[in-house]
Parts: sequence; structure tokens; C-alpha cells
Amino acid sequence: MTNKYLWLIGLALCLPLFKLHSQDLKMYVSDAGNFDQPPWQILKFDVDGSNGEVFISDHLDWPQDIVFLENDTVVLISNLNSGEILRFNANTGDYINIFATGIGGPTRMKIGADSLLYVLQWDGNGKVWRYQLDGSFVDEFTAIGVGTSIGLDWDNAGNLYVSSYGEKYVQKFSLTGADLGRFVSTNLAGPTNIWFDDDGDLLVNDYNAGIVKRFDSNGSYEGNFITMVPGSEGIDFLPDGNILLGVGGTSSVRKYSPAGTLISTVVPPGTLNLLTPNAVVLRNESITSGITDPSLYSDVRIVVPSTGVTFQIISNDEIPVGSIAEVCTTSGIVVNKIILSDSTSWDASDLSNGIYMITVPLNGNKIGRQKIMIQH
Repeated sequence: MTNKYLWLIGLALCLPLFKLHSQDLKMYVSDAGNFDQPPWQILKFDVDGSNGEVFISDHLDWPQDIVFLENDTVVLISNLNSGEILRFNANTGDYINIFATGIGGPTRMKIGADSLLYVLQWDGNGKVWRYQLDGSFVDEFTAIGVGTSIGLDWDNAGNLYVSSYGEKYVQKFSLTGADLGRFVSTNLAGPTNIWFDDDGDLLVNDYNAGIVKRFDSNGSYEGNFITMVPGSEGIDFLPDGNILLGVGGTSSVRKYSPAGTLISTVVPPGTLNLLTPNAVVLRNESITSGITDPSLYSDVRIVVPSTGVTFQIISNDEIPVGSIAEVCTTSGIVVNKIILSDSTSWDASDLSNGIYMITVPLNGNKIGRQKIMIQH
């Protein structure tokens, strides 16, 4: 979520769904090893768990999360022990330098709709810190701290939610960082990653309970989503909606259906000496290949109108059934995903005013694109 370099290059960086069945989509796994003691590593696999390799093994100090900055060919790794976020080459894994330091145990990182990097702190004052994508410190965003914070996500209204592992709750903050109180304060034993589904429910990896739990839009406990996942933490989502989940208690990465049913173990226990998969991140390597051939792109109508905050999804025979459209800033940072088969409309009210690009794979290995303007 930064501002753009040119339109076409920015578009090339917004294609993680292009050629969904190719070998371009890779899975990166942060291995926290023995927690505050090594060995630590970042592993890389194909999405089916094959072709595994050690991607990064040096300069790490209890790694926590992985964020790719494709514009700069950089991957950021947060390190709890050292209080640093480090830059590495996104293609080779070679160490570059320090992105940010002096953080009270940085854990989870996410790029927000304002094009800033949001960083959680395990220690320190527990507030959410924001950074420009060049590493410049912006501010302490939240009005209060959340101790041992290790999970964050936004709802459709743009409110921020932060989980506290040690204190067993999820805190809610407004768009401006104002404290809105405890969102979840019961039925948790040690929450890590959190995320909102398309229905507005909050899913919580309850690490200590070994369960992924569901809470409704009011924070009320609805029940278990996935069970028998001790030490669940790292998570990401495949284009078909399936879930990749790091299970620390079995030193593995498993694949689940959107309904929470186990499909397979994609990274078996102990592969490449994997101990504690605390982050699982997907990346499409085609975005590093400089795809700028205009013949690949087709201007299509994906939504109408082209300006506003509420859009209707258009039926288009060129778009394969089950496709997921991605909404990107003009620099190619993905800020939203639209499962086209799930709804007839898309609410973009959580995004800031500005120009965005929607891309979707088309039949014939082409990429559909539509430029829209969010205007509140």
C-alpha cells in the first residue's frame, strides 16, 4: 500500500493469482525453532510442500513474521529477541540491512490500507507501531498497549483488532487508533493469529487450546472451527479458499478446506528440521519476473460503477468459475480479495480514497484488469 511507480509495472505486481496452477506460487514458513534459542530459519516450498529448501538461516533472532515488498525485491523478517525488523533479498534470501530497530519484541506485521506497515510488540509499551515501507518510523498508532500481542486484522469498517497471547483477549481499536475496548475476553487460552472471514466472523488461532475458534461480529463465542491443532499460529490462504496452517505441536503445515476440514499435511513433521512454524506466507514468484507484456492484459469490467465505495460484481464469461479478484494499490500491494462466486456485490468502505486496480485471471492465460476509484 504505497504509491505507484507506473501503471503497467504496478499492475504486474498485482498478479499473485495469475496462472494459479503453475509453479509460481510458493510457500514461505518461518521456523521459530526452540523459541528464544536457535536453530531459526525461513523455509521455502512449492504450495504442495515439495521442493523444500532453507531460504534464510543467518541474522535471525527468533523470527516471527514475513512480509514481501515486491517493489524493492525485499522481504522483511521480524525478530522478537533483537527487537529488529531485517531486510533480505526477496529472491535470494541474502541479508541486506536493518529495516527498523528498537522495537519491543516485534511479532506480527501487516501492511494496512493506508500503505503503512503495522507492527505488533510482544514487550515494550505494547502499542502498535507504524512505519513507512522504507523503514521510516511514523507513530505509535494505538492509544493503549496490548501486552504479548501477536495477531492483528481489520474488519470491514477498518477497525483494528489485536490479540494478546499472555492476557488471553482480543482488543478493538478505531480507524484512528482509539481504544474501543475488549472485543473478546473469554474462551481463549492463548490467542495468536486472528483473521476475519467474509461473513464478518473473527477466527482466532488459540495456540494453547489447540483449536481455531470462531467469534461473531459482536465478539460472542460461536464454537470451534478447527480442532486438534496444538500450537497453531502461522496461516495463509490459497486462491481456492483452502487454508494453510502451521501447527507447532506437530512441527508441520497442514491444508484445510474453507469449512475447516483437514485435507492433507503439506509439510510433514520435521521436514528440513522444521520445529515451530509460526508464520506461513504465500508469494507468487511471477511478480518478480517483470511481466509487462501488454498482450497479457485485457481491460474488462469486473465491477460497476468505477467510482464509489459499493460495487456490483459483473458476470463475465471470460473469467473462470471460482476465480478470486485482487484489489491492489497503484504500486501493486494487495489490499483486498474478492471471491467472485460468493457475492454479487463488494463493499470497499474499509479502503482509503484513491485509485486502485482490480485484477483477475482470464481464460487463455490472460489477466483482466479494471481501474477503479474509491471515493467516500
